[in-house]
Amino acid sequence: MIDKPTRITKVTSIMKKATWALCLGLSSHLVSAMEPRWKDPEIVEQVFYLVALHNEYSQEQQKIRKWTQPIHIFLDHQVPDQELHTDLARMQIEHLSKLTNHPIDFVETPEQANVIWQYTRQSKWEESVRSMMGEKSVQHVKSALCMANFATNSRDELVRANIIIPVDQARDHGKLLACVVEEVTQIMGLPNDSDQAYPSIFNDHSPEDLLSPLDGLLLKLLYHPSVKAGMTREEVEPVIQELLMQFVFDGTFDQVIAEVNQGELHKMMGYGFH
Repeated sequence: MIDKPTRITKVTSIMKKATWALCLGLSSHLVSAMEPRWKDPEIVEQVFYLVALHNEYSQEQQKIRKWTQPIHIFLDHQVPDQELHTDLARMQIEHLSKLTNHPIDFVETPEQANVIWQYTRQSKWEESVRSMMGEKSVQHVKSALCMANFATNSRDELVRANIIIPVDQARDHGKLLACVVEEVTQIMGLPNDSDQAYPSIFNDHSPEDLLSPLDGLLLKLLYHPSVKAGMTREEVEPVIQELLMQFVFDGTFDQVIAEVNQGELHKMMGYGFH
């Protein structure tokens, strides 16, 4: 349910719109006519709340969730092509680490890991989901090509996560690369999909299989030191608004294009944004 805005909220919204227009030196109509939609700070702000403060299978509002400790990933290969699957995972986590400035690496054993990433097959899909994610998650098996989940501590810090990709099923739908990119990005603390996110891996109707500049901005916002795990929508709003204003002035909105295009997967696929 969306509460009716109070008069103060309305005034704040009007002032915020005026500030964006002043910062950009253009009216919002001119911005939308001349720039991609994802370069509108107000749109980025709203997409951030939709993707970071909600879950994919439940629209109840959440708090900010993010990793504060290094991420250690164990790859559990249940199918052939281990070298290829490792390379895909490596290229994506290196890209995520650069965009967020958060340490992510591979470890040799499950005991060393806080993320278990399993490559399996469709015939073992349901069994893996039940074993790693619990009975409640099994209901989503028939509607999903791949899945991820995470757990938090009492401070809403992410402490562990699971990724399961049934390789044959993903390949049959031409979505192996998309599964690799989306699932590990979601466990960073951006778990929800939204039609408002475009272009983005967080939109089922967007053609992107690789990170877009909008996705890069969402990651940068979430992992900025001023955004804390456990923040509510009300607490994080002024922080996000200030960061986006900073991004306008310091060129981050333009620089993120190059940063996203520098990903090894983007280069390998000949995939670039302009």
